[in-house]
This record gives sequence, C-alpha cells and structure tokens, in this order.
Amino acid sequence: PAANAYWDEAAGEIRSSDAVDVCVAVATEGGLYTPIVKDTNLKSLSEISADVRRLAGKAKQNALMPEEYVGGSFSVSNLGMFGVENFSAIVNPPQGGILAVGGGRQVTRVGADGGLVSVTEMTVTLSADGRVYDGQTAGDFLEAFKANMEDPTIRLSIV
Repeated sequence: PAANAYWDEAAGEIRSSDAVDVCVAVATEGGLYTPIVKDTNLKSLSEISADVRRLAGKAKQNALMPEEYVGGSFSVSNLGMFGVENFSAIVNPPQGGILAVGGGRQVTRVGADGGLVSVTEMTVTLSADGRVYDGQTAGDFLEAFKANMEDPTIRLSIV
C-alpha cells in the first residue's frame, strides 16, 4: 500500500490510492499518453495484457477518453521491444513512481546444481518522487516485483 500513492500538490501531502490503477506509457505521433489499466490487483496477467493492448491501440488512434488516461498513482514504461536494455523514465506528476522496463537478454548463470544454465534476464529501473517513496518503500516494491516476475503463476501482490 505504501507504493500505491501519489503526491497531492494542493494539500502538500502523500495520498494513498484505494484502487491499484497503473498507467502504461504509449508513444504516439501526437506525443506520449499514459492510459490507465484499472484495478490491476484484481486481474490476471492475461487480463492486464489484453487491457494494455486495447488501451495502446486506442491511444495510437487518438481515441482515449480522459478517464482512460487521467489519474493513476504509478506508470510503467517499456522500451525493451526496441532493443533498449536499460533506461531511466521520468515520473509523471502527481504519480509516486514509474518503472522503466528494459528488454530481456539471454545470459549464462550457475544453476542450483552447480551446472551452467541459460536464463533470460531484464533490467528494471524505478524512478520515484522522493516526497512519496523512501528507500524502504522503493526496496519493498522492487522485491515484490522481482518475486512476481520470477514466478508469474502467482497472483500479483501489492507492497
């Protein structure tokens, strides 16, 4: 819950979000849009993926309604499909943070049995508003994200 928050400029304080609405950065000819995938904590990965595809399509057609892109407490930006391994994304105020997702790459690691195994790794970078996130909140969020990515069969959890 600490990571599901944003900065309320008018009140000068952190506000927690009841809903887990995550924005996804979509580049279009008209600029960058961040459509909102609503209630991500209640959806499966396949439902989230379908919502992202639908909203990205609407963004590229300039057909998003304001309620589909205004709000959210967090964003995700993925440049991995363009061959970018890592980058830093800019927080979209008043949101508390944004996760920059780089592309997957095959690497060789030592497995549990001591033998070499080929695995896919990716780099993510968390950018956060220091008024909303402290080091503990950021660390807890990244730990939960890593656990969910390493075992996508589990239900997504919230920090």
